[in-house]
Amino acid sequence: MLRTLEGMEEETTLYDAVGGMPFFEALVDRFYEGVQEDPTLLALYPEPEDLTDARHKLTLFLAQYWGGPPTYSQERGHPALRMRHAPFAIGTDERDRWLTHMRAAVDALDLPSDVAATLLEYFDTAAEALRNRAS
Repeated sequence: MLRTLEGMEEETTLYDAVGGMPFFEALVDRFYEGVQEDPTLLALYPEPEDLTDARHKLTLFLAQYWGGPPTYSQERGHPALRMRHAPFAIGTDERDRWLTHMRAAVDALDLPSDVAATLLEYFDTAAEALRNRAS
């Protein structure tokens, strides 16, 4: 994403463009509102009754991925998403449910269309990459 400052183009991160950490906290909060009502997805979480840790990890990961502070890596090491998700049976249904809730979260935040499209493209790709079973 580019913005113009005093007639010069300067690269800016999506993290900065959306307002930093408060945006990612709001996105993840909206996402988990949906997850909390989805028994299929809740079954994948080690502590489905308390998603505080999962919220924290996803918020930090997304913020870091989109150009924010490296707090996720400082706390957890390299993201290694496929490895971290390998213990959980993620099939087409789980992928689609995850995407449904994430798309709803993105839609709820009323973002500029280019930002929403960038996020959704990433989430589509990432969700498919984490699928580890055929159905």
